[in-house]
Amino acid sequence: MLKSSSKIRVGVLGAANIAMRSLIPEIQNLSDKFEFVGLASRHPKNMEETSYAYTLYEGYESILEQNILDAVYIPLPNSLHYTWVKKALKKGLHVLVEKSLACEYEEVKELNEIAKESNLALVENFQFRFHSQLSEIKKIINNGVIGDIRIIRSTFCFPPFTDSDNIRYKKELGGGALLDAGAYTIKLSQILMGPELYITSAKSNSNSNFDVDIWGGGTLQQKNGKLFSQFSFGFDNFYQCNLEVVGSKGKMYTNRIFTAKESFKPKIILETNKDGMREIELESDNHFRNMLIYFYELVTGIKDKNIEYSQNINQARLLEEFKSKSNE
Repeated sequence: MLKSSSKIRVGVLGAANIAMRSLIPEIQNLSDKFEFVGLASRHPKNMEETSYAYTLYEGYESILEQNILDAVYIPLPNSLHYTWVKKALKKGLHVLVEKSLACEYEEVKELNEIAKESNLALVENFQFRFHSQLSEIKKIINNGVIGDIRIIRSTFCFPPFTDSDNIRYKKELGGGALLDAGAYTIKLSQILMGPELYITSAKSNSNSNFDVDIWGGGTLQQKNGKLFSQFSFGFDNFYQCNLEVVGSKGKMYTNRIFTAKESFKPKIILETNKDGMREIELESDNHFRNMLIYFYELVTGIKDKNIEYSQNINQARLLEEFKSKSNE
């Protein structure tokens, strides 16, 4: 195990937008915790004339073979996650991987077991988990401000992508709305309702242009039957990034639960029987930075890796339940 005073040597597999715009700059900014080794790309020559000031490696395997890393970040298409997460874990590397961790439940189960056997961090990146907005929402719930929770509704939808060749439209690359936008809404339900959930209804829809699911939705319920959640997601919708929590004494709503940028100050609309309606403006926050600090604490043993193993398998189970239910 790396000491808490050690820098984590980290490399990136793939030049996805989220890596180039958000994760790599934050890794470099956290220079007291990380040493950014470089980026592996299938086409590094295409990047040689860019302004990015770091080492490029040709092919994903090349950066894994040189014994120069402690961890990797993998923002590849979903269908490649299983292969490259497994290769990294087998090399003894800690892994931060974009959602969804893998396309199938059995794949996640295998990767989880490999990580656990080797005491390696395996984190599925839902950066919204680490935004202070979510902490404030949980505080309002836990303090009973809106009473006993009756229902949770979440939506993550956006308009069609302008590029019809987008990887999210490619079945062979693990595309589709469920493993992308839908995964966020299911993850949020677990955070607010606990892990003991199951899918009670599910529906996904496609269109004639693509062979992946384009929009859908469903319901989740606690196994004790006390609380349920409605969620919807899609690639062919008016933009929505919402959370509504309704209780016995009030409700709250926010419209940037998943995508609050570093400069953005989220607002929670809170309405109660006692105090009427009011708007709470929160401070801006950097959930990418917070997530990387959490990953560092997992790798160095400050935080318990078992939490992530449990979350990984539960998320995969619910996605599998959704797919099964939607095919009934």
